[in-house]
Amino acid sequence: MAHYGTLRNVFPSAATDDIRGAHVYGKQDKKLGKIADVIFDHNNGNIIYVVVDTGGWLSSKKFILPANQLSESARHEHDYVVDLGQDQIEKFPAYSEQDLESEESWDLYENRYRDSWSEGSILHREGSSRAITPPPQDMAGATGPKAAPSGPREVENAEADLEAASAPGDRVFPASGRELDRNPVPGSVGSRWEAFQESLRNRRKEVTSSCPQCGKSADTATGGERNTRGTGT
Repeated sequence: MAHYGTLRNVFPSAATDDIRGAHVYGKQDKKLGKIADVIFDHNNGNIIYVVVDTGGWLSSKKFILPANQLSESARHEHDYVVDLGQDQIEKFPAYSEQDLESEESWDLYENRYRDSWSEGSILHREGSSRAITPPPQDMAGATGPKAAPSGPREVENAEADLEAASAPGDRVFPASGRELDRNPVPGSVGSRWEAFQESLRNRRKEVTSSCPQCGKSADTATGGERNTRGTGT
């Protein structure tokens, strides 16, 4: 069974590759916060969620985003975009790192979190996991003098961000179903993300060495091997 955890203060890569500290932008190029941590699968090192620190606009301070919903921003170097607004994020259940300490607690949280993606203004077509494209007035750069890009370069970058954030296919977070999409982000995330992810995979055992659950599993496996050798089988 998959076992997840956060990195906290562990640095699995060079500082230039660390995606923590990168900003995340939502609809209308609204800054949602910065990546404070990642939640990754201890079995393979794949990043499943990023933890975003809002800096205070959200009552619970932090929220999580599925890694497969993020894309590299064309307007902000080494930052990321997601096709969400603050009003949608406010519908998410409050994130607590303590939930990760119990598989049961995390399973309950993921169920509530998944449900929040199919409620309110985050809609999915019936029989599909694909999010419905937001109306034109909600699209980045569509309204307001602050959001409107100026010049051909800004227009091109704004369109690129919108296209990346709303990209369809296997990058869409499923609205229902027991299993979430656990696959790593398939492209459009940039070299910084890819270097960070690769480093995390390569140093997975080192990073998870202090995890009580991983250590217990390793001890159990070692004990089983000793028993097998002792019986001569």
